[in-house]
Amino acid sequence: MTAMTPTVDKTAIGGPMVETMAGPVATSDLGFTLMHEHIIVQSEGVARNFPSVWDEQAELNKAVEMLTTLKARGVDTIVDPTVLGIGRNIPRLLPVVEEAGLQVVAATGMYYFNDLPAYFVSREIDEMTDLFVADITDGIQGTDVRAAILKCATDEPGVTPGVEKVLRAVARAHLRTGTPITTHTHAATQRGLEQQRVFAEEGVDLGRVIIGHSGDSDDLGYLTKLLDAGSYIGMDRFGLDIFLPEEKRIATVAALCRMGYTERMVLSHDACVYIDMYKPEVIEQFVPNWNYLHISDHIMPALLEAGVSQTQVDTMTRDNPRRIFENVGVY
Repeated sequence: MTAMTPTVDKTAIGGPMVETMAGPVATSDLGFTLMHEHIIVQSEGVARNFPSVWDEQAELNKAVEMLTTLKARGVDTIVDPTVLGIGRNIPRLLPVVEEAGLQVVAATGMYYFNDLPAYFVSREIDEMTDLFVADITDGIQGTDVRAAILKCATDEPGVTPGVEKVLRAVARAHLRTGTPITTHTHAATQRGLEQQRVFAEEGVDLGRVIIGHSGDSDDLGYLTKLLDAGSYIGMDRFGLDIFLPEEKRIATVAALCRMGYTERMVLSHDACVYIDMYKPEVIEQFVPNWNYLHISDHIMPALLEAGVSQTQVDTMTRDNPRRIFENVGVY
């Protein structure tokens, strides 16, 4: 069947378009893009039931400040794969994004490692798929913001029945809309290979998939398996040295560039303005470099010093994101 193409309109005057929180923009205008960042990450329902656990306005003000600073550093776009399971709230973010002036791509999908919300346990996969498709074609949470990327997660527990349901629903939403897929993985247990297997079983072109958090591994055998199957890999946790030290992350990217894989990698931090999974003092103590600015301020110079060319950096931060959103394809 032929895919619908609401995410990228190839007939638009001026070339392909991609949806952002501020409406569609030309893919050529995505510019310097960080492909995996969050703004607000919250445990589902906690703050709604116990509002004293955070100062919403203070955190939103901080978000404006941090996104504005990020834009001033030369970043044009971030992809925010915050979905059900980690507190997606598009109406709350719209004024923040508008004030900051940064382009933000929103996502649909689900972030669970094992059990699903009770609503989905007894429902069919295609009912979940329909909801993801509606976010892409109609808008998210009653807004006009359309999702332009699909998100799912597999962690150390592996492809549990609940996780498999989400993976297959995301794959089917991708096939119906042409929307690219980005994932969360546990690189130490090579969960990306399981994701590729499920996606392939559903008929997904693995070239439309970003296997996320691959930068947590320096196992070139594992990473080249993902790449040789056709997927992009997300070297997207710079600053999270607790999973892999920075020098090893840089060396791995440099090695893969030398091996000819520059056109299949994207860079990011997986950072956020606010996350309630850890206390702020814990983040400051254990991952002090985990922030939006680390790539611009420290990683890009380090990559150049490691032998990665400026052209290769531009490919990973500009060309690859653009191609991911342009390559809708026909299914």
